[in-house]
Amino acid sequence: MSNTVVDIWGPASPQARSSFPPAPDAHDEWPLEGGTAWVYHSPLNRRQLIRPVILSDGFSGGSTNLDQLWHGLEENGNYRFISELHATGHDVIILGYHDRTASITANADTAIECIRRAVHERVGNAKLAVGGFSMGGLITRYALAKMENDPGLPDHETATYLSYDTPHQGAWFPVSLQAFTHYATDKWGDVPTLGPVLRQLSGLLNSPAAKEMARWHIGKVDAEPEQAPERLAFLHKLDELGGWPRNVRKIGVANGVRTGTGNGAEAGATAVRCDGETLQDTWLKIQAKGDQIVARLQTAGDEATMVRTSGLPDIDGAPGGLFTMQSPAGDTGSFGLAALLMSLIGNVVDPDVITTSCFIPAISAVASGDINDPQALYRPIAAGDGALDAFHCAGRNEGHTTMTEELGAWIVNEIVAAG
Repeated sequence: MSNTVVDIWGPASPQARSSFPPAPDAHDEWPLEGGTAWVYHSPLNRRQLIRPVILSDGFSGGSTNLDQLWHGLEENGNYRFISELHATGHDVIILGYHDRTASITANADTAIECIRRAVHERVGNAKLAVGGFSMGGLITRYALAKMENDPGLPDHETATYLSYDTPHQGAWFPVSLQAFTHYATDKWGDVPTLGPVLRQLSGLLNSPAAKEMARWHIGKVDAEPEQAPERLAFLHKLDELGGWPRNVRKIGVANGVRTGTGNGAEAGATAVRCDGETLQDTWLKIQAKGDQIVARLQTAGDEATMVRTSGLPDIDGAPGGLFTMQSPAGDTGSFGLAALLMSLIGNVVDPDVITTSCFIPAISAVASGDINDPQALYRPIAAGDGALDAFHCAGRNEGHTTMTEELGAWIVNEIVAAG
């Protein structure tokens, strides 16, 4: 089971982990308009804020869970990211939000408030490092760019911007999975036991944040996959700010490989299929190029609903950070989540489910290509590609925002090198 920093499905998952070991008491806690910042001073700094590093939470349901974030950052079994930053004399500020499904621009205002507070509280003149995990990297990217462009805002006094498996070029929610979630919600959303879970999942996929992140979105089962108006509006606002903060060194890491090697999910293969009390010959497929039927959805006694796509790339199998869902069954990810829902509504799922798939393509995380381009998805990423000043890709395709020594230590070294 992965201990990721960001739990994509969060409390909406029917097998969500209900509790985590408590995080240590913060040395300071800043109430913010749209969230909370928890300050953990380096032991080397005698409880003074001297070298601040702001780490933003990312996309999930509900409000930030500090215990869960701490667990992913520090108690993940791979790399104690906070301790390593502390050992270099850097203070860590964990930035959380009241609503992680809110629009990126709304949570960016909370990030700006946090940055201003850090600059005000800082002792000395050391520049900040600011960034985030998953969507948190987009939030802070927008926040820093806005601070550079808005004459009413102060200097962000930041030297390094960092992102960790952030969907700079968009995220991928399988169209078949979106369709099945909305379909199941339409059919069983009012059932007392499972209904609330289905409504939460459908609501999560239709939230402002999901619409802004997703490269292809459908709001209901029969909708055409496309960029949501909310995403187009966000990209326009970001473009008006220059796209990126200019007065910082921009670094990022990907939980996917740079070699172009995919995760093994074969385009066109059946990812999950079930039959039973409520569903008949219902299946979801791995996304393939061209004109495709990616899902067949049928309730007992009804006509089948066929979900079609046209012109999409074979992105489920692309190199990149994988969907994860922390559960007793392991990482049930994307199609594994569908399998779980199918069984919960009274059906038998065929064995050999392809449980997970690409969520953040590597070229999106390092901002080196368009995820709508099937060739770019599988092309090796060369040094110097893209908008980041420096980046590092994982040695294997692993769970989205999995903290590893390979990626974590690279970021720590980059922050230290910036001074």
